[in-house]
Amino acid sequence: MKQRVDSEQRIHHIDRQKLAQGTALWRRYSVYLLYYSISIGLSGCLSSKQLRTGEYLLTAQTVRGSRTIPADELESLIPQKPNRRILGLPVTPPLWFYQLGQRRYNREAAVQAFQAKTNEFEQQSQQINSAGTESSAELRRLNRRYDRQLKRLRVRAEEGNWLMRNLGEPPSYFAEADAQTNTAKMQEYLKNKGFFNATAAYRLDTLRRRQIRVRYSVTENEPFYLRTITYEIADPRVDSLVRQSLSASPLQTGTRFDFDNLSAERVRIESQLRDQGYYAFSRQFVRATDVDTTRRFVRVPQEDSVQRAIDLYIQVLNPPGQSAHPVYRIGDVDVQISPNADSPGASTPGSVALDTVRRNGVLYLLNGRGISTRLLDSKIRMRPGALYSQTNYRETQRQLFLLNQFKFVNLNFTDTTNRRLRTLITASPLDKYEYTFEGGLFVLYQTQTTTPGPFANLTFRVRNLFGGLETFETSFRYGLEAQTGFSNAATGSTRDVYRAQELGVTTSLTFPQILFPGRLRFGFSAYNPRTQVSLGFTNTIRPDFRRSLLRATMAYNWQTSPAKQFSFLIADVNLINAGIGTEADISRQFQAQLDTNAFQGGTLYLSFRRSFASGISFAYTYNTNVVGQNRRANFLRTVVESGGTTLNLFKPEQLERFFSPTDSTGLQYYKYLRFNVDYRYYIPLRPRTTLAFRINTGLVLGYGPGRTAPYEKLFFAGGSNSVRAWLPRRLGPGSEYPLFSAANSLNPDPSREGQFLYTFEKPGDFLLEGSAELRGRLFKLLADIDGAIFIDAGNVWRLPGITSGTERGEFRLNSFIPQIAVGTGVGLRLDFSFFIIRLDGGIKVWDPARQYIDTDGQPVDDRFILPRFSLRKLSKGPNPLVINFGIGYPF
Repeated sequence: MKQRVDSEQRIHHIDRQKLAQGTALWRRYSVYLLYYSISIGLSGCLSSKQLRTGEYLLTAQTVRGSRTIPADELESLIPQKPNRRILGLPVTPPLWFYQLGQRRYNREAAVQAFQAKTNEFEQQSQQINSAGTESSAELRRLNRRYDRQLKRLRVRAEEGNWLMRNLGEPPSYFAEADAQTNTAKMQEYLKNKGFFNATAAYRLDTLRRRQIRVRYSVTENEPFYLRTITYEIADPRVDSLVRQSLSASPLQTGTRFDFDNLSAERVRIESQLRDQGYYAFSRQFVRATDVDTTRRFVRVPQEDSVQRAIDLYIQVLNPPGQSAHPVYRIGDVDVQISPNADSPGASTPGSVALDTVRRNGVLYLLNGRGISTRLLDSKIRMRPGALYSQTNYRETQRQLFLLNQFKFVNLNFTDTTNRRLRTLITASPLDKYEYTFEGGLFVLYQTQTTTPGPFANLTFRVRNLFGGLETFETSFRYGLEAQTGFSNAATGSTRDVYRAQELGVTTSLTFPQILFPGRLRFGFSAYNPRTQVSLGFTNTIRPDFRRSLLRATMAYNWQTSPAKQFSFLIADVNLINAGIGTEADISRQFQAQLDTNAFQGGTLYLSFRRSFASGISFAYTYNTNVVGQNRRANFLRTVVESGGTTLNLFKPEQLERFFSPTDSTGLQYYKYLRFNVDYRYYIPLRPRTTLAFRINTGLVLGYGPGRTAPYEKLFFAGGSNSVRAWLPRRLGPGSEYPLFSAANSLNPDPSREGQFLYTFEKPGDFLLEGSAELRGRLFKLLADIDGAIFIDAGNVWRLPGITSGTERGEFRLNSFIPQIAVGTGVGLRLDFSFFIIRLDGGIKVWDPARQYIDTDGQPVDDRFILPRFSLRKLSKGPNPLVINFGIGYPF
């Protein structure tokens, strides 16, 4: 009987295995079937009847065979762009939308409508003009009204209807002549890179529905190297200057010949000589002649081989009919600051009487606003009698522009008699009083998410307040943040909305110099120095806690190059008043969190007492990323901060007269050290596609009473600029359970609603996180619509022996890797050029907190939580979709 039962169990087990294998096989083939169904379905939407007779669509083009020269450089030589495809499918949805819109588009009617509206505008303009000059206001109103209408009709006539312009893309046709031209371009480009024997060819693949794919192939062959570089310079003084700097030349013997390096050498010589007084010198005087490209070989001893070598001959010619290049000096320098100079190049003071001041040989013509000539003089790099310098010319313009006080800054040479450059610098001041307003409406998405509520930011600005080119600024801001989907762990009820409000005001005064006694401050004049003094108050009201902050700061900022910035915060004084929130349910839970933390020896509760915090910090930022340019770039920001530094000058008994760190009603103070490093790297894959990486880490060490730092100085993980699959500031620490209390710290009940909803903020002493994101353009709809795929990883931890708590939240080398949370998701960006609206949807892949002992004493490991995500229950379940809203890119 037992054998029969065992046999039946084995049969059932085998049947279950076959069923599981069959189900997996069916799922696999279902995916393939869906893929090809979509391909065939969408490709069927493309009508070949609307294509030009005998023409083929260009669907793809590739370049292969290059070993030294990157393929994307060769692809950039191809002006034709194939119609875009999605996910590698052999279909072109933008072209399909274009053809769909074309069916309902009549170009002749659009042109006629534009011409009719133009005639109507001209007729009404003539009628108004005939009425006399008193109708000028009416004419301006007419221009504004017709300008919008004509612009809309012109775009429709030139680019098609809405569907064709925003979702569509006109067909890209293949032409044999284009392929031949592109092949010749590639071969010529390789020759310019030193591959004189390179070849290029192309092959055509004809696809279904009149589509063609072009495959370009190149063969570089052996490159040519520079054997000798000979300079012949007619002007002896120029010859001396150029030869002194040959070590900085991009042309060096033994390197591969590159025409770009030759062009760069011409630019280098031009820049060097223009900085030495040669105002009229041009790169056209630098010529490369007799480039010997015959097949000469030179033996390379280190490699025991031969290389093809060429000899390069460079000439620097004199101006026609002259024995030397002329040297120019700066003549009179006039600086005109006046609102009448409202157009670049203004050369006369106008009808307004200007104040005349002379300083260090420079004549200042001012409009009576009381502008400090001493500060202006520190920005002027061009002095009478000095040699002309192109660098000083550009630096003068840049320094004046960076003052943020002028609409424009223009430099002109009005006279070159006797090789003296009479210089006129004109600038028009910006408005003295200015205000800006930013605001937004409430947005709410019913899921476990953070959404911006109504927000408003009003800024009032006064320029040149005391006559020293200062900027006084006052900002008022209000914001409402809403988070939905929370559950009350105590009652099991679901909260609809968790609201947080923030109200703040900040006043600052910025000086365009380093305010410091002595002459040290003048050493920063060339580095766009700033001294900012600010005073601000912020009041934050949340259901779990409320917090007010009064902050006063003084900071020095300077910039040694466009990519390098420094900030020295010499004073940062904070007075903090905190307390428990106003809503009963959340407040009780949060108070229980603080009580449990204090019972276990933690210091988190100290951050919610009245406290005083002061500190100094130094920050360095290196940024080669330029907005609007898709190129390889780096971003590095390092910050070192010391809190309570000045308190170290006092004895403990002296501090007790002012502070009471052991008294719950007294004033808490802090001593801490804080370090933070944020590095980002951007790799362009295509003209509109970028791969971005980020690593962010930080450490805070408290060594004062309680051995902790202010709440604002602790580290947090999760949110729109961190690990986006978690709510803001609610990830961690370590693998600690989200609802941390004495009752469930060891054996949480997963069936209890709200156990893993990450309701409360979780600070830590150590932060480690990283992200990778693929960004690319999808289509245009009022703005550029970009998409993104990302993966985030990271967490925060407490330091063992420094701050107390459960061991699951402490950082340990032998256990921190499994405690790194991982999330992934997709994003959508609306790029309006002047700002970017970002929407990211994240789901959890690895949740380090989901390893525990259940109520039956059995171990549970649900850390790999990705399979528990369900499209049917986006806002519910153990792995809900978390929507993050932000302005700008996450990094």
